[in-house]
Amino acid sequence: MSSKNRICLWYDGAALEAATFYARTFPDSAVGTVYRAPADYPAGKQGDVLTVEFTVMGIPCLGLNGGPAFPHSEAFSFQVATDDQAETDRLWNAIVGNGGQESECGWCKDRWGLSWQITPRALTAAIAHPDGAAARRAFEAMMTMRKIDIAAIEAALAG
Repeated sequence: MSSKNRICLWYDGAALEAATFYARTFPDSAVGTVYRAPADYPAGKQGDVLTVEFTVMGIPCLGLNGGPAFPHSEAFSFQVATDDQAETDRLWNAIVGNGGQESECGWCKDRWGLSWQITPRALTAAIAHPDGAAARRAFEAMMTMRKIDIAAIEAALAG
């Protein structure tokens, strides 16, 4: 990869599997070079996948198979801005339907524990609406949701 800076994501042996899933799920995503361990190491054996270069929606990443010591947490997430309900549903369902889990307010986790915010642009616009009462209604509607329902956000915004 040519980027001087990239996100390093720690996996417990599943970096290539995760990168492959991201590449087939998200636009502008791809798996790059796969590096294999030249010798045994604490979390694996010679020849095991050590690191994987990949991109997620144009963001350069490195998946590191470092073992079970450091699981993912909500302290890091990818926030994906979606353009409509179909895109929101497709991405949410891909993540949750592949062994992931739902959370609140548009957040979900993939099967490897990485957090994702599937955030419709309509939601972002609604909670930033110049009419404070309308923004509050949209925000309160969002607080009751798991996957974001754009029609319900727009209805709350309209009052």
